[in-house]
Amino acid sequence: MTIIAILIIALYTLLIGVLIIGFFKVKEFNYHSEIASNSFSIIIPFRNEADNLACLLKSISKLNYPSEKFEILLINDNSRDGFRLILNAFIKEHSHLNIKIIENNRKSSSPKKDAIETGIQHSKFEWILTTDADCIVPIFWLRTYNAFILKNEPYFMAGPVAFSKPASFLDHFQQLDLSALIGSTIGGFGIKKPFMCSGANLCYRKDLFLQLNGFVGNNHLASGDDVFLLEKTHEHFPNKVSYLKSYDALVYTSAEKSISKLIQQRIRWASKATSYSNPFSKLVSFIVFLSNLIFAYCLLFLFLSKNFSPIYFALVISKIIVDFIIIWITLSLGKNEKSILWHPIIVLLHPIFIVSIAIFAIFSSKYNWKNRTFSSK
Repeated sequence: MTIIAILIIALYTLLIGVLIIGFFKVKEFNYHSEIASNSFSIIIPFRNEADNLACLLKSISKLNYPSEKFEILLINDNSRDGFRLILNAFIKEHSHLNIKIIENNRKSSSPKKDAIETGIQHSKFEWILTTDADCIVPIFWLRTYNAFILKNEPYFMAGPVAFSKPASFLDHFQQLDLSALIGSTIGGFGIKKPFMCSGANLCYRKDLFLQLNGFVGNNHLASGDDVFLLEKTHEHFPNKVSYLKSYDALVYTSAEKSISKLIQQRIRWASKATSYSNPFSKLVSFIVFLSNLIFAYCLLFLFLSKNFSPIYFALVISKIIVDFIIIWITLSLGKNEKSILWHPIIVLLHPIFIVSIAIFAIFSSKYNWKNRTFSSK
């Protein structure tokens, strides 16, 4: 068992080390005051988000970009709350903005993919920019994307995401977990093997989406509107996929407020892993699962065994160090360094969480999301 543990932690350390190198290979992009030459269709699917829409729309109303150069397409996915009062009041107050409320055209097993496709069908601009209803976008969001497009000429761009104002232990737990994911995401782009991105901050050419037939081939899965499109784009246009590593493009989202909702969210994320077409994505998922399983085993051995094992102790410390580095550099990008103070506690609980989610995703046939039940297979 000791040899297996050494091999797995060594593989994990090597993997995260490579991703850390990749993180720094992606140069941080600073907003430049180029002319606003690109136009954006901002697509926002929502379902029962009346409590969040006001904050999102307020941040959009502050965007430093010509209003004629972007439109806001709000795709209603069968909401049953008081969203119309909020949206109608906002539209009346901001008549200079081009805002449309569109009913989702459901045709697959994925409401969100349907919503995005519905939005694209109604869009009039060449760039599609997606975010979620529980997000807040930065003032130079469009300016930064515009400048990045002018400089790099990509077809597909992923942007950073962080949680806004973490307060509770659960908030900080999710912040560190998300930071590890975002740091690994950036690292994947840096080594030319992108394997993750977030639909909360995603931008791509409309004609690219149409050329690749959108979500055809994976719309039987409720999630994956981001990763599967990334895989398609990277397969056909590997040199046109980029990561916008910029604080000015950082989108803030809300952390889940309960452990049960967090578990359901992570099961939804994990359920698409078996459908990845990218071998590197599957390899990363497998190594991360095994390393956390071994880490938990080593911790239990160190705490429960009467005999101290310097090898197991070294393996635990190795994983803690590489995890700390990738989390720290990601937190620094978003200027959220204070959350690192929770790392000594969270580092002991996180492996149990990761292993539990993986097991739930493997053996659970269903999960709940937005008051709906979906198949995880």
